[in-house]
Amino acid sequence: MPMCPDPRQNHLLAALPNAEWARWLPALESVNMPLGEVLYESGVAMTHVYFPTTSIVSLLYVLEDGASAEIAVVGNEGIVGVSLFMGGETTPSRSVVQSAGQGFRMRAQLLKDEFNRSGPVLHLLLRYTQALITQMAQTAVCNRHHSLDQQLCRWLLLSLDRLQEPELVMTQELIANMLGVRREGVTEAAVSLQRAGLINYKRGHITVVDRAGLERRTCECYAVVKKEYARLLPAKVAQ
Repeated sequence: MPMCPDPRQNHLLAALPNAEWARWLPALESVNMPLGEVLYESGVAMTHVYFPTTSIVSLLYVLEDGASAEIAVVGNEGIVGVSLFMGGETTPSRSVVQSAGQGFRMRAQLLKDEFNRSGPVLHLLLRYTQALITQMAQTAVCNRHHSLDQQLCRWLLLSLDRLQEPELVMTQELIANMLGVRREGVTEAAVSLQRAGLINYKRGHITVVDRAGLERRTCECYAVVKKEYARLLPAKVAQ
């Protein structure tokens, strides 16, 4: 028989104190999160928040002409839907599953009630939100000032931190949509990383073969984000 998924694979859930964990567990619903599934659309009221375990979700801003760019990624370190408890019922961004897997969801009202209790849940979620804002700000700076080669390295490393295996299933077209660049640019950058012996890329599968090399090649943005998550969140949550 297959093993039941464990909510505590999500580090934010794993960091809950015992009393909160006992209240939350009955409200957590296991969900499959297939590649490309849209969890939230811009301006649409949220009905649930999501806690990825083996999946990764991209937060994207989409322009009127359909062009998009990723502003942050959320995986097993966090929660998708911070706008809900920060005072809004909707978000201007779109949330899309970037790497297929599993997760858990909770009804929106239940999470708001938990947040409004104050105490450890409020403080944990606020610290996570500050870390997420840092990732968003650093992504904006990176996209403006660093090369596509460095951006791709940063993106691969952030994704790796949230996966159990060193392989991503992702087409160059999807990566281009995430980074807000032309597909040809992603192709050139991926070929460059492959020639350097850092990744293998074949038919939508990217396997990282030299993580240390990627870390040396990327810009400082990856380390800034990683350090901030580690500073703000408990050891169980730090990415």
